[in-house]
Amino acid sequence: MIQGRAAVTDGQGNWRIDQIQTALPSDGEVLVAIKASGVCHTDWDSRTWGRSMIMGHEGAGVVLEVGPGVERVASGDRVLLNWAIPCETCFQCERGNKSLCEDQKAAHEGSARVGTETVSRSFNLGTMATHSLVHERAVVTIPDQVPFPCAAIMGCGVMTGVGSVLNAAQVEQGASVVVIGCGGVGLNVIQGARLAGAHPIIAIDIRDSRLDMARQFGATHAVRPAPEDRDLVEAASQVAELTGGRGADYAFEATGIPSLGAAPLRMVRNAGMAIQVSGIEEDLTIDMNLFEWDKLYLNPLYGKCDPARDFPLLIDAYTDGSLLLDEMISRTYALDDLGDAFDDMLNGRIAKGVLILS
Repeated sequence: MIQGRAAVTDGQGNWRIDQIQTALPSDGEVLVAIKASGVCHTDWDSRTWGRSMIMGHEGAGVVLEVGPGVERVASGDRVLLNWAIPCETCFQCERGNKSLCEDQKAAHEGSARVGTETVSRSFNLGTMATHSLVHERAVVTIPDQVPFPCAAIMGCGVMTGVGSVLNAAQVEQGASVVVIGCGGVGLNVIQGARLAGAHPIIAIDIRDSRLDMARQFGATHAVRPAPEDRDLVEAASQVAELTGGRGADYAFEATGIPSLGAAPLRMVRNAGMAIQVSGIEEDLTIDMNLFEWDKLYLNPLYGKCDPARDFPLLIDAYTDGSLLLDEMISRTYALDDLGDAFDDMLNGRIAKGVLILS
């Protein structure tokens, strides 16, 4: 076992920085020294998932050791971690739905311990730690010119946002796009729309600072709803004015606010597509009139990620300057400052925070 440190939750709303022990790799496993880990709302939510585990699911680092049978990477390789860990042979994988794999592979049971307690890893990764032991399909090699913080956020927030546009919605060049919520995921939806050649790209947020960032990442128009416009009815009217009176071709919800789950349906034209990106998992009451006529509502997982296909494309887009990642990282933190990172995120002070680990 290798000694290290990690952010650990008890699953009951509490978390702490603690000593951990990480096992050496078994068959098909890879031991990674984590160098950077993204911080997102899912990590905050994981405090209440009812089980003890190492937090974090956006990470990048260096391979320390590989187990028997590993062919994809070798010791010393720079890698990002992703939580689409396809088996390649199940019902969903054979149909191209790699993010919906029915037989995802995790590291062997008991491979992470806090004292004498065995703990799991968030999304089978647990990146808010000095070390992570993962299945080899969870790692993707990255070139030297991709910094670890950029690679870390590419592993989830970037993939989710850009992939929801390019893979899930399949936005066409010249299509009109609305993005509701301009946090980390929303900004990457905007980037995906820009990469797709969409126009106009309309950003909606209650904070002027977020709308300024949205313009930086590709939004052509910005709408700041009035405080009383809680259902975004008036904002939808402004969208209609910007899209020839009929509404947008595509609208993406990226706020995570349950009351806005139906909001993208207000924004799209007849036969348009609403995409719920933020992962709302609560009961909602929706006026079914919003679905008229021939509107589609899509709730994709992880931007329909196919790791072998998508991460090389994201890496190429970053290295050629078309995908902005350095600009998205507002602040970096030490592991011991995770509380500050959560506080900044929850209060909307940052677009994206990243932990830097040794």
